[in-house]
Amino acid sequence: MAESEYNVSVPHLNSLLQMDPYLKPFENDLQRRYGLFKKQLTLLEEAEGGFDQFTRSYKSYGVQRMPDNNLVFKEWAPAAEALFLTGDFNGWDNFSHPYTKKEFGKWELHIPPKEDKTPAVAHNSKLKVVVHTSAGERLFRISPWAKYVTRHEKSVIYDWVHWDPPQPYIHKHPRPQKPRSLRIYESHVGIASPEGKVASYSNFTHNVLPRIKDLGYNCIQLMAIMEHAYYASFGYQVTSFFAASSRCGTPEELKELIDVAHSLGIIVLLDVVHSHASKNTEDGLNRFDGSDSCFFHSGPRGEHSLWDSRLFNYSGWEVLRFLLSNLRWWMEEYRFDGFRFDGVSSMLYHHHGIGSGFSGDYAEYFGLQVDEDSLVYLMLANHILHTLYEDCITIAEDVSGMPTLCCPVQEGGLGFDYRLAMAIPDKWIQILKEFKDEDWNMGNIVFTMTNRRYGEKCIAYAESHDQVLLSGNLHSSSVYNPIRPKPVQKDSLETECNEFGHPEWLDFPRVGNNESYHYARRQFNLVDTDHLRYWQLYAFDRDMNRTEDKYGWLAASPAYISVKHEGDKVIVFERANVIFIFNFHPTNSYSNYRVAAGPPGKYKIKLDSDGIQYGGHGRLDHNTEFFTEPMEFNNLPNSMLVYIPCRTAIVLVNEEIDYCY
Repeated sequence: MAESEYNVSVPHLNSLLQMDPYLKPFENDLQRRYGLFKKQLTLLEEAEGGFDQFTRSYKSYGVQRMPDNNLVFKEWAPAAEALFLTGDFNGWDNFSHPYTKKEFGKWELHIPPKEDKTPAVAHNSKLKVVVHTSAGERLFRISPWAKYVTRHEKSVIYDWVHWDPPQPYIHKHPRPQKPRSLRIYESHVGIASPEGKVASYSNFTHNVLPRIKDLGYNCIQLMAIMEHAYYASFGYQVTSFFAASSRCGTPEELKELIDVAHSLGIIVLLDVVHSHASKNTEDGLNRFDGSDSCFFHSGPRGEHSLWDSRLFNYSGWEVLRFLLSNLRWWMEEYRFDGFRFDGVSSMLYHHHGIGSGFSGDYAEYFGLQVDEDSLVYLMLANHILHTLYEDCITIAEDVSGMPTLCCPVQEGGLGFDYRLAMAIPDKWIQILKEFKDEDWNMGNIVFTMTNRRYGEKCIAYAESHDQVLLSGNLHSSSVYNPIRPKPVQKDSLETECNEFGHPEWLDFPRVGNNESYHYARRQFNLVDTDHLRYWQLYAFDRDMNRTEDKYGWLAASPAYISVKHEGDKVIVFERANVIFIFNFHPTNSYSNYRVAAGPPGKYKIKLDSDGIQYGGHGRLDHNTEFFTEPMEFNNLPNSMLVYIPCRTAIVLVNEEIDYCY
């Protein structure tokens, strides 16, 4: 491809450069990236008839049952010398059913139905692909496109199980409308029970979904759904990309979970892992065709030294088919509503972030250190998802601060809807570990909360699974929940059971803890125990979400911060015509504290963390009316006097404003 073909015109690049003039010196890089993206779209159109057909390849690869019950098996194994299918259906004969070699490293096998016209391979029967290599090896493999894999209790290897139920689950409920404010409940199905075992999809459907609905969350982020042989990897060492984890139940039970969530008005995001894959060979993608490459880069480029995992070759045609079809599969078959992309920072750079700090210098985000193959893959993924599914939500886990990550592809961006605000949990842990209450720095807290790329939407959170795994549960205090200053739209995330301050950290069964499930469970029962205080924090979290649902500050324009007072330990800001007051001082309460207000009128308390129902002292009367005066204060035209108890957060709303949004 000629150099001039790379530098195609980016349709709305000027909009991006006007928003962020610091990108101007890198205009050629942005044009080249967009040119590579357009090249791939053109090739997809020419070779595959467009991305719609290309991303439905799960309907032709793996195993497919035809209307006449003929079975068609198809694989991509370019380095293989021969392929055979074996399993329960042929008495595990390793040679009776050979695949036919096709062009471009593809292999096909057609098996006619039995005499009674039923499929030759029965539902729930076991299969293996037998791969013969040029070195004379005979390898037993699971199809990369396997839709269900299970492990016998006494085995460490997963088996490919043909999943073709006679009565597949039929979704009954439409996808909910995309929420304007995202209030995300981060969940792991396997730990979602007080019992010391792997919990089920059905348990989550019947026992956890009602709690999430009651709490006021409108989005669930499900982790560890893609099958992973090692439970303690938290789902981040994926072995079967198209298979829902069988530890928790069947594919149909997961479909029911998502369908019931939709019936409750809750959307469901999948924590998708396309940044790397498990090194497992017998039940993973690694060395599927006997070679060091296939789906991955060969040599050192194909290995992540810290994660001990394999790295995809995003420039490979069949790799693109596999990964893009994988996204489509979860959207179509299970009706997920979007994705949280894990490990995006590792994907974006050849150094994978290892030993490389990011100072914010824009030169760090362009140049030879950037892996433009994976960057273009992410552009393709976002473009295709948002084109096919208008309300699809994509979130990037990126610690590097890559510019344009959440800008539209048509502006030269990567096309994500949100990025995780990952500095906030780091700051939260630092404050708790290193500072006494009276030494909290208001300016530093505000800076951390507002240090975001202009115009890019963020997901803010105090703790996620990372903090609970690595640091133990530090509990989200009632005055430091996601009611916080936000310069751009910044939605919120809560990890499972943090809403009531779960008392224990998270540790999966492993050799180091004698395979114990004691810490791999979440004790929802604590909330239901009246003589304990967990229900009080639960109640605050619930009422906070419900208040946000009514007033919609998460989706509103940037907040105006009127106070960040170090001596008083007070932060005040206004957003969506709602005033938020935080008094972090451990002992000082303030009477007649002047608070700035934009719109004039009568304000009342709608939420405060000192309420008796939340375990507070009940020092504030919600019947109190606060009237503004036309007295300019901190650059706002009006102000009023408010009583602020110590260690308290207050939400004030204007009674004279219609808050419908």
